[in-house]
Amino acid sequence: MALLIFIVLLFSLCITACSATTDTISAGQALAKNDKLVSENGRYALGFFETARKASQSTSKWYLGIWFNQVPKLTHAWVANRDMPIDDPTSLKLAIIHDGNLAILNRTTNTIIWSSQSNIATNNTIAMLLNSGNLILVNPSNSSEVFWQSFDYPTDTFFPGAKLGWDKITGLNRRFISRKNSIDPATGVYCRELDPTGVDQSLLTPLNSFAPYWSTGPWNGEYFASVPEMTGHTYFNTTFVHNDHERYFTYSLVDEKIVSRSIVDIGGQSKTFLWFEGSEDWTMIYAQPKAQCDVYAICGPFTICTDNELPNCNCIKGFTIASPEDWALQDRTGGCSRNTPIDCINNRTLTHSSDKFYSMPCVRLPPNARNIENIKSSSECAQLCLNDCSCTAYSFSNSRCSIWHDELLNVRENQCGDGSNTNGEALYIRLAAEELYSKRANERGMVIGVVISASFVLLGLLPLILLLLKRRSKTKFSGDTLKDSQFFNGIIAFGYIDLLRATKNFSEKLGGGSFGSVFKGSLSDSTTIAVKRLDHACQGEKQFRAEVSSIGIIQHINLVKLIGFCCESGRRLLVYEHMPNRSLDLQLFQSNTTISWNTRYQIAIGIARGLAYLHESCQDCIIHCDIKPENILLDDSFSPKIADFGMAKLFGRDFSRVLTTVRGTAGYLAPEWISGVPVTPKVDVYSYGMVLVEIISGRRNSYISCSCGGGHDVYFPVLVARELLDGDIGGLVDYRLHGDIDIKEVEIACKVACWCIQDNEFNRPTMGGVVQILEGVVEIDMPPMPRLLQAISAGSSNPTCSSSSFLTDV
Repeated sequence: MALLIFIVLLFSLCITACSATTDTISAGQALAKNDKLVSENGRYALGFFETARKASQSTSKWYLGIWFNQVPKLTHAWVANRDMPIDDPTSLKLAIIHDGNLAILNRTTNTIIWSSQSNIATNNTIAMLLNSGNLILVNPSNSSEVFWQSFDYPTDTFFPGAKLGWDKITGLNRRFISRKNSIDPATGVYCRELDPTGVDQSLLTPLNSFAPYWSTGPWNGEYFASVPEMTGHTYFNTTFVHNDHERYFTYSLVDEKIVSRSIVDIGGQSKTFLWFEGSEDWTMIYAQPKAQCDVYAICGPFTICTDNELPNCNCIKGFTIASPEDWALQDRTGGCSRNTPIDCINNRTLTHSSDKFYSMPCVRLPPNARNIENIKSSSECAQLCLNDCSCTAYSFSNSRCSIWHDELLNVRENQCGDGSNTNGEALYIRLAAEELYSKRANERGMVIGVVISASFVLLGLLPLILLLLKRRSKTKFSGDTLKDSQFFNGIIAFGYIDLLRATKNFSEKLGGGSFGSVFKGSLSDSTTIAVKRLDHACQGEKQFRAEVSSIGIIQHINLVKLIGFCCESGRRLLVYEHMPNRSLDLQLFQSNTTISWNTRYQIAIGIARGLAYLHESCQDCIIHCDIKPENILLDDSFSPKIADFGMAKLFGRDFSRVLTTVRGTAGYLAPEWISGVPVTPKVDVYSYGMVLVEIISGRRNSYISCSCGGGHDVYFPVLVARELLDGDIGGLVDYRLHGDIDIKEVEIACKVACWCIQDNEFNRPTMGGVVQILEGVVEIDMPPMPRLLQAISAGSSNPTCSSSSFLTDV
């Protein structure tokens, strides 16, 4: 009897296990809310899933979709009912219905929510999830007879083996459309499709509008003309088919074990990711277009898009974000709306408008302008706009008057002096007079104005960036030095012999650190480079190349630009742009010359911006983990650039071992790092605070000062905290400046530094908050003395905290 019970239980367990991993739904079967299909290779799963709720929603939404079954981070690749979300999941089921189609049913009402809607001659069908991730509806007696497949109706993901393009017989157009926002898989606003004009190329366009903002260039038989990095690709084989029946592009994996994901993302870029075993997130290896501002209407109406700064999108003066909730979810299509209606809107009987114009210099003008002939002056053009109630902006350049009506799209900040055709053109935005002159203008509008004004300060530095980019572009065809080099998603793959020759056998050492030594080099076109020879990286070649590519995509004015890499016979080297003013530690502690206070303050802001970008605006949050003056490089105008970011990707589990050299409390490591708990971006905030102390004082944070009244030495950060609380900060500043400082800025910097080095990471600001404080957008309160510093200064009086909150509105 016991044996019989055991056999029955074993049999039932087998049935349960088998049904849990089935890849097929047959007639009479159903997939319920908590069930799933799993492809035979285990790579993909199909089932119902729930999305996070927006703050304005009372209930979450449910969908049927396919996801990567072997990836720990839930990532959906196809959604059946993306525009028909389900509120009540309790009555859901997926089944073959009477006409042979696959359908999502409400079991209570037996109504159809979604269906494959295929014309099927038989009701004898089965649904199967293939190893490719393709969900198909087939004849069970003839598996080659496919009635319907998910590959023909993609959402935002391009599966290996799927087709991008046209079926000439049926007229089916397989294209990929972005999702609405970071939590809603509904149809978004950007599309990748094959050129409908017949050119064998792929385009990125706004949905339902043939206005391409990026193209691959025509297929030449091996690769798309604008994507030469496709040749000899490590991960993918690509094919273009053009015959009487079909015209499509497809790709396959070189190694079936590779887990890849190619999408049109929310921001309108085409991106490719890889998942590596042991990873916590996807690694991006490809993105086009490179500049976010190249995407059509990426910021929505009445906004300005700025490259090399984050956030890229800001409201034009006089406007505020229309839906902050949507912007937080990366959906900026709603753009910005007016703070104050213009006269025409307030009173349409007015014969004279009191509206004024706000000048935005150095911008790329929006498209769809109406050009007016025979206008001789800017004032005449302005009056013409004022006389038209729907006119929202004008421009007068080269004796040409252009006016715009209604919404303004694609306003982009240009780089003055770059020689482009649109360089220096000014756009005049129509605003209610009170927006420009009232002292009680909308506070949010004022903040936006401050941010925009601050961004204009950077325009003086942007020509330098262009020069460096031009230099880099020359290296692509620089002769003998790059004779054997290749390109990997825009990053140059150097041969070891090339770098050996460029650095003269690594003869001129610039410095060294936790990750290796840095050598000066020169390419054949005289472009100077810095070559970092990594000492501890031991990844396989494929993963190393992928991680380098993902790092290379990260671009910001305050991050050192990665030019290329070398990966040969166990050698791992990185090639960066050379910074003529070397590192911050040399300028602060070893130079015979002294950098001014204004330069120091701008350096502090620049470092904060770079870290804010890494933490808050990259595809994945990047924690630097080793912020110190040695890793802050200075270009020839002393603009700071953070080096060695992304090293965690290259060193993996060995990263912590490389970093944790003994530095003690006098260094840059946050208390939680030293204690061994998991780290967050706040470890960088702590390190930044210590660096800021050094920028202010011109002395190492380990500097021991003689206490004037206490008769004992004082650890310098303790002295900073004391003097700040006592209101005597003048003596903290580098004596070599001889008092030539802005005392208000010194006070702000000292407060920021003390907040950043608080013991509890939750009391530290974010780097985005630090930027706002340093730029004067947000006020900051008096910080308390960190408990760790109190312990270090045992025996001294303990300052008290004047406030429990460090700032407002950050």
